[in-house]
Amino acid sequence: MAAARATTVAVLRPPAGTSPDVPTAPEELLGRSALGDEEAFALLYDQLVSPIFGTVMQVLRNRAQSEEVTQEVLLEIWRKAAQFDPARAKVSTWALTIAHRRAIDRVRSEQSARNRQERSDLLDMRRPYDDVAESTLSTVDRDLVRQALSVLTDLQRESILLAYFQGLTCREVADKLGVKIGTVKTRMRDGMIRLRDALGATR
Repeated sequence: MAAARATTVAVLRPPAGTSPDVPTAPEELLGRSALGDEEAFALLYDQLVSPIFGTVMQVLRNRAQSEEVTQEVLLEIWRKAAQFDPARAKVSTWALTIAHRRAIDRVRSEQSARNRQERSDLLDMRRPYDDVAESTLSTVDRDLVRQALSVLTDLQRESILLAYFQGLTCREVADKLGVKIGTVKTRMRDGMIRLRDALGATR
């Protein structure tokens, strides 16, 4: 946090000998910041950085991400200083509202990314199984398939039966069996390889 702050406000620090009558009230500092007063913003930064970080940390529970979002919030405050309306809220309330919104946005963004990755993983894992099963069932009698299933472990056989004879997705199979989806994927991958080898031996 200290390094990031130094980068953000290094040029905002008042030089030695600066006039001592610089205001310290947040509203005054923000008003001067809106006019481009970097010295005022440096002082405002010092007042807001800790409460903003605390608010963001309560939402994200991750220090690195919280530090990053805190810097984004302070940059937004600098850019939007002229939009602040003192008749509607205190500077601290306004700043913490921005911080909370930014933190929630980050949570939603992270969740969306995880959801996209999960959907991609499911598609990547199901396609090879579906291709193998489709070609297998189109060329081999189902009785032979069921006979070949006997070479599988109970766990492999159960997962494959649920997926290809009952039409369940990997997620549904995992929920039905009460195991992690990664475990189901591994069972099905290994099971389909053994099933394909067994079917090849019976033809």
